[in-house]
Amino acid sequence: MTINVTIALADQFAAAKAAADAANEALEALKDQIKALGMPVIHGVTCDLHLDLAEQMRLDNKALKAFLTDDQIDACKKPVLMHRITVKAKGIKA
Repeated sequence: MTINVTIALADQFAAAKAAADAANEALEALKDQIKALGMPVIHGVTCDLHLDLAEQMRLDNKALKAFLTDDQIDACKKPVLMHRITVKAKGIKA
């Protein structure tokens, strides 16, 4: 890969991430409005929205630690590999 290709790739990624972050922020604001209405169905022209309430069970780590020793907890841990891409702006305007 040439330097120009990697520079362009970095800039494209940063722009796409900024757009995705803005879209996610707008989406969260819309979700808040939908939840605040509390209507089970909201009819639109192109789609209908259905608001449902679901319950999930999650493991309480704090309570779990009260029942297990540190060695037992460590024995249950396993590594998980993941890629993280971080955008560090240079302050240069295109």
